Amino acid sequence: MAAQIGRIHSAADYSLAALLAAKGETTVSVCLPARDEAATIGPIVDSIVTHFGAHGNGGLPLVEEVIVMDDESTDNTTAIAADAGATVFRVSEILPAAGPGRGKGNVLWKSVAASSGDIIVWIDADLRSFTPSYVLGLLGPLLTAPEVVLVKGFYERPEQAGLGGGRTTELMARPLLATFFPDLSVIHQPLGGEYAGRRTILEQVPFAQGYGVETGLLIDIARLVGIDHIAQVDLGIRSHRHRPLRSLSVQAMEVLHAALRRADGIDVAALSTVLARPEGTVIDAQVAERPPLRDFPGYCSR
Repeated sequence: MAAQIGRIHSAADYSLAALLAAKGETTVSVCLPARDEAATIGPIVDSIVTHFGAHGNGGLPLVEEVIVMDDESTDNTTAIAADAGATVFRVSEILPAAGPGRGKGNVLWKSVAASSGDIIVWIDADLRSFTPSYVLGLLGPLLTAPEVVLVKGFYERPEQAGLGGGRTTELMARPLLATFFPDLSVIHQPLGGEYAGRRTILEQVPFAQGYGVETGLLIDIARLVGIDHIAQVDLGIRSHRHRPLRSLSVQAMEVLHAALRRADGIDVAALSTVLARPEGTVIDAQVAERPPLRDFPGYCSR
C-alpha cells in the first residue's frame, strides 16, 4: 500500500528485529547537530550506540554510524560525545571550499556530506526525553516502504500541555504553510528536529542555513516527489531546552524567509533580513542557502 501523508504511524509500530530484517543492504547514519550540549549529548549518543550498534545485535547494526556535528562548542560537548561512541566532526572541517556558513541548516547540510548512510536520521542534541524508540520510529517507514523518502516526527510537548507545536510553529510556520502551501497543513510538527530522509533526495535540494531549514526541506521535497512520499510518526513525548521568547524572533524571521523564498510571486531580494528592536539592537537573520549537494563540486556522493 502506498504511504499516505494522512496516515499516521507510531514508533511503537516498529521493533528492532523487524527493522533489522527489512534493512537489507541499506545503511543508516544518525546525525546530531550540537553546540554546547554537554548536559544532554552523552546519554543520547550512548543510547543509540548501545541499542543499535553491531555489538548489541549479533554483529548486525541497525545504525552504521553516529555522527555529532559540533558547531563551535565552548564546553566539553565534543569530548563527551566521542567518549560515548560518536564520530565527531567540527563543522568547519567539512567542505571547507564552501566557505564560512552559519546556522543549524548549515550544520545539517554538512552532516549529509560528512556521513555515509543511505538514510540519514537527525536527532536534536538538547533532548531530555530521548529514547531508542525515536530512531525506530523515524527509520520504520523508510525501511519498510520504499516509496517513502522523508519521515517527520511529531510528539506531545509537556510544556504545551501536550497540544500543538512549539511557539514558532504555532505563531509562524503553521500560518505560513496554511497560507502559501496548504497541502502541507497536515504536517503536525513542521519545525521538529527529529526527522529522517533518503540521501538520494537530500542531495537534490538546497538547505537554508538558519532555522528555516526544516521549512525549506519540507516544501522542496514535497514539490520534488509529492506529499504522498512523506510519512509522519508519533514519537511520544518530547522535552528539550526551552528557549526564551525573545530569542525566537530571529528564528521566526528565518522560517518566514525560507517559506517566502519558495512562494510564488514574491521578490525576496527586496525583503529586509535584519531584525531591528525598539531599543536599537540589530540582528542579522541567517537566510542564505546552501546549494543542493549534488551540484557542489567538492561533494562526492556516497
